[in-house]
Amino acid sequence: MAEELILLSSEYSLFAERVKIAFAEKGITNYQVRNEDLSNKSPLLLQMNPVHKLVPVLIHNGKPICESMIIVQYIDDFWNHKSPLLPSDPYQRAHARFWADYIDKKIYPIGRMLWRSKGEIMEASRKDLIQSLKTLNSELGEKAYFNGESFGYIDLALIPFYNVFYTFESLGNFSMEVECPQLVEWAKRCSQKETVSKSIWDKRKFYEMSLRFKAKLSLE
Repeated sequence: MAEELILLSSEYSLFAERVKIAFAEKGITNYQVRNEDLSNKSPLLLQMNPVHKLVPVLIHNGKPICESMIIVQYIDDFWNHKSPLLPSDPYQRAHARFWADYIDKKIYPIGRMLWRSKGEIMEASRKDLIQSLKTLNSELGEKAYFNGESFGYIDLALIPFYNVFYTFESLGNFSMEVECPQLVEWAKRCSQKETVSKSIWDKRKFYEMSLRFKAKLSLE
């Protein structure tokens, strides 16, 4: 029986991009993407993710897996004969999970405040975001990828935000080249990979979306 793979996503889901990259790294193409209207969530989404009611959700032969990095781990475990994303060493695996968790707790939650706030709150978010990006820049150091010489779990967790760097810079009025030069070179390196370039959004489309959202909240 053929496997059924359905990815519940949305038009601008950075987190679903992680899943698409993971599939691409594994050479898996036989999955269907269904974009959700998050203002009018489908019965399928509500059934498959009744707790958070969010995308992405991977439905594998009728069984749901929720949360992007949990989905990535599932893909790595299930298709473990192809291009491992997590290191085999237990310490290195824990290290990779730590930094992926750092990205989830810092980069997107703080960064989105640039288009959801103004005044002192926006300025505090800008400073916090720059510091968080500098922390990642230091962790990367002179390595080609966070794991060393090969693209892996931490890279996959962060690279969807590459095309949001432009939005961060534009709304936060700072330069990634100045603040985090190694991170910028890393992002360019990752984006040259076909598995990445075909899975992430255009930076200007995301910026335009953020401006529309900011205007909707009357924050201009």
